[in-house]
Amino acid sequence: MVSRTVAWIHRATPARRIEEPVDPDEELLLAVLNSAPVVDGRREDRLAGASGRELAREWGGTGTAAELERLRRAREAIQAVVRGDAAPAAVAELAAVVDGAVRTPRVTAEGVTWELRVPRDDRLPVDAVLAWSTVSARLPGRLRPCANHECELFLVDHSRPGTAKWCSMARCGNRMKARAHAQRVRD
Repeated sequence: MVSRTVAWIHRATPARRIEEPVDPDEELLLAVLNSAPVVDGRREDRLAGASGRELAREWGGTGTAAELERLRRAREAIQAVVRGDAAPAAVAELAAVVDGAVRTPRVTAEGVTWELRVPRDDRLPVDAVLAWSTVSARLPGRLRPCANHECELFLVDHSRPGTAKWCSMARCGNRMKARAHAQRVRD
């Protein structure tokens, strides 16, 4: 299960410096969803080979071929659901990933913690699906694909009005705004 330890990030704005907690569910979810970026016009699968094993181990997984295959299937299903292509097959795949997983509460003096019981190679894919569910419930409509259709990345919109469109303003946002400006100049 994703560690619930809260870290803090500093986000600087021109007017003030804001401290926000880093959500491990968001971090895991975006790491998995964004593990298939488009590089030089070609989709690159970072859940394959050494990079996949490294990503899995970084998140407490085993890095085995079986785990990476399950994680790829979970990623593809979550991506389909987030994009709105929630075919019954994608939902069925997500159900298959969590099938057999058991969460048991443990009460301590610090509060309630949840213990996840699942086979070792299923832990990371199950954590990814649970992270998607948690983020979607906590921030409804804020998890979305980048508005640049050539980009395969996803974002969690933390802007106040909820209007963020791009995975990165520096990369996709600037590119799309430059294209829109060029089109307006041509017209």
